[in-house]
Amino acid sequence: MAADGTPLTPGSSWLAEVEVPLRALTEAFVPEASQLDEAGWSQFTSTVTDALRGQPESVRKQVALLIRLLDWLPVARHGRRLHSLPVSDRTRFLLSLQDSRLTLLRRGIWGLRTLAFMGFYTRPEAYAAIGYAARAEGWEAPG
Repeated sequence: MAADGTPLTPGSSWLAEVEVPLRALTEAFVPEASQLDEAGWSQFTSTVTDALRGQPESVRKQVALLIRLLDWLPVARHGRRLHSLPVSDRTRFLLSLQDSRLTLLRRGIWGLRTLAFMGFYTRPEAYAAIGYAARAEGWEAPG
């Protein structure tokens, strides 16, 4: 079942199960992500899915489990899941966890942050927005 309650079809992205909390995490890590339209989120999801496609199924399950865990942890303090919190509260919550004494949790937060950055900043629109002009030919290529 996907986060929106629709059934997953064979071959659908494993990320579909955690799409809503992943978007909430991404918006906390990359505030500009809140401006993405559905096409932008589709590119984001495709990039993240492709990045993890070569990983064992167990790793993808661990990533999805961490996303679910991070979505539910704020219930104890805020009475609401992460994806229901304002972005400022999400950010504060994640900042408190990124320096945790639990090494595995710290690594997980930084890993998800890396996936969020990769998914957001590898979109062609992001290249233009940040002035990224790298070319396969290197620095000597004509601009």
